[in-house]
Amino acid sequence: MQELLKDEYQDFEQALEQEPSVSIRVNTEKTDAPESLKHVPWCSTGYYLSQRPAFTFDPRFHAGNYYVQEASSMFLEQILDKYVDSPVKYLDLCAAPGGKTTLAISALPEGSLVVANEIDRKRSNILSENITKWGNPFTVVTNNSSEDFIPLKHFFDVILCDVPCSGEGMFRKDENAISEWSDANVENCVVRQKQIIDNINHALTPGGILIYSTCTYNVKENELMLEYICETIGAEVLSVNTDPEWGIHKPLYGDNPAYRFMPHTTKGEGLFIAVMRKNDDEEAEDPDYIIRSINKQGSKKEKNNAPKVPDAVKKYLLKPDKFEFSVAGDTIKAIPKSYSEEFKALSKLLKIQSSGIEIATLKGKDIIPAHALALSTMLDKHAFEKANVDQDTAISYLRREAISLPEGTPKGYVLVCFEDSPIGWVKNIGNRSNNLYPQEWRIRSGYTPENISFEF
Repeated sequence: MQELLKDEYQDFEQALEQEPSVSIRVNTEKTDAPESLKHVPWCSTGYYLSQRPAFTFDPRFHAGNYYVQEASSMFLEQILDKYVDSPVKYLDLCAAPGGKTTLAISALPEGSLVVANEIDRKRSNILSENITKWGNPFTVVTNNSSEDFIPLKHFFDVILCDVPCSGEGMFRKDENAISEWSDANVENCVVRQKQIIDNINHALTPGGILIYSTCTYNVKENELMLEYICETIGAEVLSVNTDPEWGIHKPLYGDNPAYRFMPHTTKGEGLFIAVMRKNDDEEAEDPDYIIRSINKQGSKKEKNNAPKVPDAVKKYLLKPDKFEFSVAGDTIKAIPKSYSEEFKALSKLLKIQSSGIEIATLKGKDIIPAHALALSTMLDKHAFEKANVDQDTAISYLRREAISLPEGTPKGYVLVCFEDSPIGWVKNIGNRSNNLYPQEWRIRSGYTPENISFEF
């Protein structure tokens, strides 16, 4: 870095000793934008906080009203705004924990399909949780390796590869990033990154957009990898409009346009990001043909003995005519009709963690509303009784403790809300209520810190 930055190096080194900034991105499908917070200049819904509150204990966080995201990575919005102007099929290949995925969900044109993948099973569970909280039904979360996407030839219009890297950009946020760093690890990351690009190239349509990013500083994983991608897929590197006041650093090697966020010039952590358009000389496969071919596999053997979806369930959603309802086992799901064939094809090829909207579970004659339904932007809140609770009660609920509902709350399934934002369900049986918050998502700490909230 001394060789690359020359006179800037001392400022860079000093910046690594400073406290990192804290930022959030607001889900405007669920809440209004805050008026009192300082904007992240390259993201319309990004905001800096003056200090780091205890997000874990903020009910609005669990409601999916905002996502805690490092500011530099929000620059993805600038790329999507410039190069995507109609609905697309979008893949976030290395997506956990979900910051860039939830940004893409919000920034892409309405009606886009977003597939978020993570190879690590535990991390894919976290990814699925965060996507569920964001609440958009046009999403699929998968747990696969990059080579599993090869059969989906030319399926995606846009692919983001935020690849596993040596993590140098996280040095001041994560001590493990420092202890795990080595020259050998950098070389291992380069090999892995090339394998990912080689595999995922098949799934990107000719003329499609490939976005490559890392959270590291060295040129081997960044500018030199950009050159490798151009040679491999015949890509043209594209430029993005920026403001000099943002402090985005120029590339440290070569002539290709790329965008470096450095801690001594921008208010954020280390990030390298570049956008390319794949060569369109190759004749594109018809994606509908690919989908039909996949869905025909084993179709004759399939028998649908599932029970009928109760008509009452369809009224749980806004615009139910836009969704296809189904029952698998005892679970009722809804997927957008506009992508029903794509959802089926993906479920045949990939390991699906979550998709569409999980609506409810059938238990005898009882219909138990799913937690994902409470958090969905498609939930019709008028279909259920609601109980607005205060912050202490909301935290107790999120710990999966028994809570007292407001006097006069009707019996049955009740939507628990904090500041009118749904956070989950209880079953009110009169003298008490059964807490239906997911066991695996509960707040495990019994200590409640003072610094929980911040003003929107």
